[in-house]
Amino acid sequence: MRILIAEDDAIIADGLSRSLRKGGYAVDWAADGMAAEAALQTVAYDLLILDLGLPRLSGLDVLKRLRGRGDKTPVLILTALDGACHCVKGLDLGADDYMAKPFDLAELEARVRALTRRSAGTTPTIRCGSLCYDQIGRVATIDDQPLDLSAREIGLLEILLARMGRLVSKDQLVDQLCGWGEEVSHNAIEVYVHRLRKKLECGGVRITTVRGLGYCLERPAGERR
Repeated sequence: MRILIAEDDAIIADGLSRSLRKGGYAVDWAADGMAAEAALQTVAYDLLILDLGLPRLSGLDVLKRLRGRGDKTPVLILTALDGACHCVKGLDLGADDYMAKPFDLAELEARVRALTRRSAGTTPTIRCGSLCYDQIGRVATIDDQPLDLSAREIGLLEILLARMGRLVSKDQLVDQLCGWGEEVSHNAIEVYVHRLRKKLECGGVRITTVRGLGYCLERPAGERR
């Protein structure tokens, strides 16, 4: 999943980016409202973390333009502005949640998981044969035994599960797994897929390769589309 952080404080943005990337998210950072506006018009994001006190274009104006285009990207507001009126106005403009600075990082990560899960319209768990993926805890199990997956492998599994039974190209995987400034080659994608495939084999879960096109997590036989 891909997240945009619109935050002018470089220290806060860097800390958030590092934490979310460790969790397997692709993260981009915009340091002002105009940069955020440009990014939102060119990239499809799963979540926007939006500071209200942005330079050049305020966070509220970014939000107003976003919703004015009919874009339903989930928005989590961050604000250090005094008073609740700014947060109330943000919610009225279509934000989904808000947190006041300073905030607890673990709580923010939990809210990120909740918002991305809600926007996908998915249930808390996804099943593929003997594989069960808990989207709240971001834990995968096979026959109730937890799998030891890296952050990249978790991100890859989420993408393939969301498109179960459909082909996903390497370019799509790079786009969803990597933020700006991160360079991941097609060869690296092949390595991630190989490692994940080996870990899923014990449960009979198959990731097939369509040469030159991409990968597909096969839907179990008899399961409805």
